[in-house]
Amino acid sequence: MPLIQLIIGSTRPGRFADKPVAWLVDRLSRRDDFDLEILDLRDHPLAFYDHAVPPARAQRDYPSEDVARFGRAIDRADGFIIVTSEYNHGYPASLKNAMDHVFPEFNRKPVTFVGYGNVGGARAIEQMRLVCVEFEMAPLRHAVHILPELMIAARQADPFFPSCLPHWTNASRQRSRISSGGPQPWPPGALLRPLSEAPPSGPVRSFRQAGPSRSRAAGL
Repeated sequence: MPLIQLIIGSTRPGRFADKPVAWLVDRLSRRDDFDLEILDLRDHPLAFYDHAVPPARAQRDYPSEDVARFGRAIDRADGFIIVTSEYNHGYPASLKNAMDHVFPEFNRKPVTFVGYGNVGGARAIEQMRLVCVEFEMAPLRHAVHILPELMIAARQADPFFPSCLPHWTNASRQRSRISSGGPQPWPPGALLRPLSEAPPSGPVRSFRQAGPSRSRAAGL
């Protein structure tokens, strides 16, 4: 069964990311067509990128055990959902730094995004799509953008449960209808299409069973 990895890009204290992650896990755990695993960059503290040989050339010849552990974690996924904040029109440095430590582990895999911020993280996601193309990934046109009014409502909910914001799902569905002229699957369903339709350009990956999803987010 395909393994979709949910990457939490922000590592700062008090991050908002844990709330959309709780919502994503609540919604996606109901599906039976893929396994879900959370990759929290807090669990992979990496030094600033300073490889003597870039990962595109070094491939999986990792310079340290910390990088090797991160590379193996990325390698086992078949597709990704990246949750990203937006700082000053861009995505977090922690996310870019982590991605720069590896390269082939991302190749030929689909990716979509959940962003939050002043314009729903739209500018950060637009930049991420360009970066993912350079990683030879397949970024999807669909994404989820969480606007400030939803962020405020989520922060004020005490305690917070994914059901506090049921209109997130309705909003994402409506956005798909507007942008494409008809109902479309929410991004995780679209993540599976490249896995089954893309012609292989090398050894075919076998799908691997994932372990239990885990997160430091409260309530998960």
